Amino acid sequence: MKKYFVFLLLCLASIYGTYAQKIKPNFKLADKWSNLRAMNLGDNSLSCLPTFINNTDKFWYSFTTDEGTKYYLVDPKKKKLSLLFDPQTVAMQLNEESREIFNDKKLNISHIKFNKKGDSFTFEHENNKYRYNLKTQQINKIDTVKPWKGIESWKQFSPDSTYIVFSKGDNLFMIKNKEKGGDGKEIQLTFDGEKNFTYAYEPVEDDTIPTTSIAKWFKNSKKIFALRDDNRELKDFWVINSLERPRPKLITYKYDMAGDSESFYTHLDVIDVETRKITHIKLEKWHDQYVEVLYPSEDGKRIYFKRTNRKFDTVEICVGDTETGKVKTLIQEIDKPYIDFKMANVTFLNDGKDILFRSERTGWGHFYLYDGEGNFKHAVTSGPWVAGPINKIDTLKRTVYFFGLGREKNVDPYYYMLYKVNIDHPESLELLTPGNAHHASSFVSKSGNYIIDNYQRVDLAPCPVVRNKHGKIIMELPKPDLKRVYAAGWKAPERFSVKSADGVTDLYGVMWKPFDFDSTKCYPIISYVYPGPQFEFVPTQFSLIHDRNTRLAQLGFIVISVGHRGGTPMRGKAYHTYSSGRLRDYPLADDKYAIEQLAQRYSFINGKKVGIYGHSGGGFMATAAICTYPDFYSAAVSAAGNHDNTIYNKWFVEVHNGVTEIPDTISGKSSWEVNVGTNMQLAKNYKGGLLLVTGDIDNNVNPAHTFRMANALIKEGKNFDMMVLPGSKHGFTTADDVFYEHKLWFHFIRHLMDDNSADWFSGIKDYRNQK
Repeated sequence: MKKYFVFLLLCLASIYGTYAQKIKPNFKLADKWSNLRAMNLGDNSLSCLPTFINNTDKFWYSFTTDEGTKYYLVDPKKKKLSLLFDPQTVAMQLNEESREIFNDKKLNISHIKFNKKGDSFTFEHENNKYRYNLKTQQINKIDTVKPWKGIESWKQFSPDSTYIVFSKGDNLFMIKNKEKGGDGKEIQLTFDGEKNFTYAYEPVEDDTIPTTSIAKWFKNSKKIFALRDDNRELKDFWVINSLERPRPKLITYKYDMAGDSESFYTHLDVIDVETRKITHIKLEKWHDQYVEVLYPSEDGKRIYFKRTNRKFDTVEICVGDTETGKVKTLIQEIDKPYIDFKMANVTFLNDGKDILFRSERTGWGHFYLYDGEGNFKHAVTSGPWVAGPINKIDTLKRTVYFFGLGREKNVDPYYYMLYKVNIDHPESLELLTPGNAHHASSFVSKSGNYIIDNYQRVDLAPCPVVRNKHGKIIMELPKPDLKRVYAAGWKAPERFSVKSADGVTDLYGVMWKPFDFDSTKCYPIISYVYPGPQFEFVPTQFSLIHDRNTRLAQLGFIVISVGHRGGTPMRGKAYHTYSSGRLRDYPLADDKYAIEQLAQRYSFINGKKVGIYGHSGGGFMATAAICTYPDFYSAAVSAAGNHDNTIYNKWFVEVHNGVTEIPDTISGKSSWEVNVGTNMQLAKNYKGGLLLVTGDIDNNVNPAHTFRMANALIKEGKNFDMMVLPGSKHGFTTADDVFYEHKLWFHFIRHLMDDNSADWFSGIKDYRNQK
């Protein structure tokens, strides 16, 4: 009897403890951080954005703090930071000149432009133009600013402004500029344009209205080129705009789905605007190919382009003769299972005499140097790390400034680090922005002697500094003023690392906690996901509000975003091609295992109440996750998800999942087969907690994806929620986006906090009336 009594007490204590720790939604805190402007926060500057003065190393920038906006002048050579002008002095002179009262802390100054000597500059303020003398500190009104009447954006001026090219209907037209001695008469340049094979950038139904064309100018102003897709063979896809009046409107568009035999064909034409001669560049190599113009030569005689086959495992860098149309292949690269397109880079130096080509041939993205005839010279960068985007190229010094990832020890492999290298001397590689932080916001002066670096992390506000040409900090610039932000209760998210499901690969993530976080409580956890494979939505830079994640955490959730194998080319070929052939399933185990590790690591995480959400690919992943692991994920919100990749776009699905060509020896044409998993196949596993969301005129991820998933669940007799946003495309409109976010709140509160009070709200913001 005594043992039974003790057991009963323990049970009651356990029940009481669980009840005492139950998390209630903090609508007030979430709502408070929904609008920084309403809190009078968020207007202060975070980074230094320099404007270099003429061709010198000196620069100016504006910076706003609680004390107002100040304009700074920086001379790195003298290591001198000073005010470009005294705001109070300038405000007094403006007041005197205009007889109006201007606040010296909020001067509306714009369009600062220095003279050649650098001893004065002009600026605009309240529709007037002034000149400021740096020596005398005096301003003089020199003109009034004419009201902006807008521009005819369809006019594409040649570099020397002699000609104007545009489209009407589906063809190209030209006018010789009257201001350059022309007669202003329209001249039709092409006659083969038609619907779905048009020269217009955005075709309009009225063929009398001039519009922007797809044509682009050569630098010599004598030729234009047009890269045009023939979409006439593609099949139609549809959405219905139910809000159109007086009747709902059927919207028809061409769409190439995965596995389609029909294809678009790309044409590249060069037009001499003086002789009207049209040269067709003979770019055809594969029946199904993707083409991109890379560089038109300065003299107009050559045009460089790349073509990639349908499987996206072979790319060629080519040059076309603009007089004959003949094409020569300079570089060919075969890289299976597919070529990295996200960080691909081909740069032409000295008008094509040197070619800098980025490749993953060693398993790591690096730059390789070729001559203008396509002869390989040498590797410019190498090693088990990734050479990423180019920041700047000094052609005279033959120096490339670029961002590298994963080279430095004990540094997050997602952080951009600025390097420089002489393309003729790979051994000259030098790190310019050391430190375990993200250095993407870095600016190199024209001489290359100085770097303005705003290094930062999600948990470190930007630190603006000036470095010398070897990366040593020589000046610290004013830092962001965040006193009121911290006083309001803001806290930075936290970084973490875990292992992937293989137990070996390191994964990196960010965690958002409620600003009223209590370590003695046990919070539900929500994973914000985007599978990639082209990039991961794991932030690396500082921000006061990381979109929905910050606000969602304030309700009383732990919110995370974590990378996974197959998610990005930023970590090398093996990492990002892990997704190949398993477009649905590859990120799921890593997300689950990451959450399990965090729940084991931190007692404040409730590993029994797990949510997941995402948009587009993230919506696809969220649904796949809750259907694959229905006993692990308690709730999922899936917005605009591509649940059925058999009806998603050909390029994305075939590149990342793979496609098999089936030749037809009789017709000579091939058919294509794609074997890709869909979320509908998982519907039978689903046990509850899913909210499906789609815009009804989404022409990227067609609503059919969501409707097919809903149908599969219905056929299986499953209970789920669904929401259709009328008039919304792939990106939700402002009002719909607010509505969606609040429904997302309520859904997670119901399933992860066991609180269904929001079900009784008559208004979407009735939570504000909660006590």
